[in-house]
Amino acid sequence: MNFNKRVAFYTLGCKVNQYETESIKNQLIQKGYTETAFEDEADIYIVNSCTVTSVADRKTRNMLRRAKKVNPNSKVIVTGCYAQTNSKELLEMEDIDYVIGNKYKKGIVNFVDDIENRTMERLKNDNIFDEYEYTEYEFATLREMSRAYVKIQDGCNNFCSYCKIPFARGRSRSRKKESILKEIKRLVSEGFKEVILIGINLGAYGEDLEDEIGFEDLLEEVLQIENLERVRIGSVYPDKISDRFIEMFKYKKLMPHLHISLQSCDDTILKMMKRNYGSNLIDERLSKLKNNVEGMEYTADIIVGFPGETQEMFQNSYDLINKIGFSGLHIFQYSDREKTIASKLENKVDPKIKKERADKLEELKKEMSTKERKKYIGHSLKVLIEEEIDGYLYGYSDNYLRVKVKGEKEKINEIVEVKIASLEKELLLADE
Repeated sequence: MNFNKRVAFYTLGCKVNQYETESIKNQLIQKGYTETAFEDEADIYIVNSCTVTSVADRKTRNMLRRAKKVNPNSKVIVTGCYAQTNSKELLEMEDIDYVIGNKYKKGIVNFVDDIENRTMERLKNDNIFDEYEYTEYEFATLREMSRAYVKIQDGCNNFCSYCKIPFARGRSRSRKKESILKEIKRLVSEGFKEVILIGINLGAYGEDLEDEIGFEDLLEEVLQIENLERVRIGSVYPDKISDRFIEMFKYKKLMPHLHISLQSCDDTILKMMKRNYGSNLIDERLSKLKNNVEGMEYTADIIVGFPGETQEMFQNSYDLINKIGFSGLHIFQYSDREKTIASKLENKVDPKIKKERADKLEELKKEMSTKERKKYIGHSLKVLIEEEIDGYLYGYSDNYLRVKVKGEKEKINEIVEVKIASLEKELLLADE
């Protein structure tokens, strides 16, 4: 046991990374380590990195340098997607002691023992494409307020032209259905009312399993778990919104909000991105879902300034986004990622133009955000209360809108029905 050893964590990127950090953290705590804040002095710092954008790479490097400054005698470990794809580059940084790729991330708890015994080599990394089965993480539940995240899938087979993630995560690998259902039932028994299914490419769930179970089959079984009140989907591609998927929203516990991995709404750009859908499918699927499911709201990821994107192509995206209506957008300015097809394309968009397009979408995002929320003034929404601050309760509605209401902290982790009275920026204010 290491009762005097302090460990600090910093996680960049997606909920999958956060889920995996939670496992590492809990395993080390089981071994007797004490968690401390990343800004404080620790004996071991673990940075779980992201490499989806060049900004994520830069932030990873900054956090690694910061750790060594806080305690020059500490051991600094970098793991995650950036560590998987750029291990040699990271090894050259004097602020880093150890680089551990995604393939070995699960075993960091054992590597920490090796560090203590001075037997650990600086680099632990192998070809991620040699991984053919889903890796289970012990003690991995990521809890956030009154919600819990459940990882069901890893990796991606799509190789979109701009994306590094297959090189960081490997091929698509699905978690066994029995393991997923068991974890969710345990969470329900612990009092969680809402679970969120997460993965790198959720729609690919089951494609690698021999028992021919697909994402919708799994979802149907999850929705039938007794006493589970809310189920959310982490992210979905437009072409995975099948009629059967739409039909599942008849189960009122499947929440009417989806985060759409959209990236563009222009046919030429989508084809160059190697996405498996076009603007007509986006329009038809998202419109059908909104028309069939009361209160359905969307958020989405959008990339602006992809190589060769003209003003007309950008406008096509802008117009369809505006037509569909989103309660939120995550807007990214395109950046080259090594090993990708897009990084070799010519006709790069001027950084100034990329920023102008991002700014224009930000303005649209604000307009849509207000418009989508104003619809609920005077109407009732069911809200899962997550926290109390200064006499006010905060939580999310079934369609993932943040709500504030006066109340007592005894209502935390309860689902309450409130009437929306007004709007304060992106926050819905409810009557008592």
